[in-house]
Amino acid sequence: MDSLHHAKQVPGRGFPPGGDASYRNADWTVPQRFDAYSDVEHQTWTTLYERQADLLPGRACDEFLRGLDALDLHGAGIPDFERLNARLAALTGWRVAAVPGLVPDEVFFEHLANRRFPASTFIRGADQLDYLQEPDVFHDVFGHVPLLADPVFADYLQAYGKGGLRAARMRRLHNLARLYWYTVEFGLVQTPSGLRVYGAGILSSKAETIYAIESPAPHRIGFELERVMRTPYRIDDLQQVYFVISSLRSLLESTLNTDFLPLYERLAGLSDIEIQAIEPGDALFGPRCAD
Repeated sequence: MDSLHHAKQVPGRGFPPGGDASYRNADWTVPQRFDAYSDVEHQTWTTLYERQADLLPGRACDEFLRGLDALDLHGAGIPDFERLNARLAALTGWRVAAVPGLVPDEVFFEHLANRRFPASTFIRGADQLDYLQEPDVFHDVFGHVPLLADPVFADYLQAYGKGGLRAARMRRLHNLARLYWYTVEFGLVQTPSGLRVYGAGILSSKAETIYAIESPAPHRIGFELERVMRTPYRIDDLQQVYFVISSLRSLLESTLNTDFLPLYERLAGLSDIEIQAIEPGDALFGPRCAD
């Protein structure tokens, strides 16, 4: 089975920054060096784009597909961040910030809190289309950035960034990392047309795009904030559980309307829930049948 597994930028993961950081700025940003990409690298983007573009209609949420069009991320090679940022900033005030790879947690949160999304500049080799150890420009830009053109999700990710340092001070960063993993990276949304994907870790992976929506193997559980934050995740395989929100608006409101201080205090006295466990009160969603 092909799949995309890598150490995505998730706060609290403990992975060292990747790439050559010797030329980085104080905020870990680097030049994209768009003119240095080879024809082969641009073709790799186009191959990945066309493959995902064939899969996503009927599987990706409408907000993602609209963002893909609005930002003109069609398969003409790796996007120039300068041109991309002109479109994105006009829509929601977000920008893509080129970084050498994974960055420290506090740097990551600072960028998100200021509506900057850290994105790697390198692209995987043509022999790595289905397996990658560290997030590349395709995962970061194709997977994440289209939803940042949606005002609701743009506000959610900024709110997440602002909450990051508070979680670190309370030593609950691992709980907050789970929220990122099960929403930003591997989230599903229930729409009037059925289950749809909004998580970037799914949207940038051929195998997980199909598996998340159609396989009977994983559990699909209705989103509840505390439940999510008590559930560990794994990075080395297709997911065993997905959490399903009712809308992007409901996700934003659950974050803005929660006082995280007592939540973290409560979580400190609770044990984790095993990844494959079904708890009393869990709302379960079945897979969508393949067309």
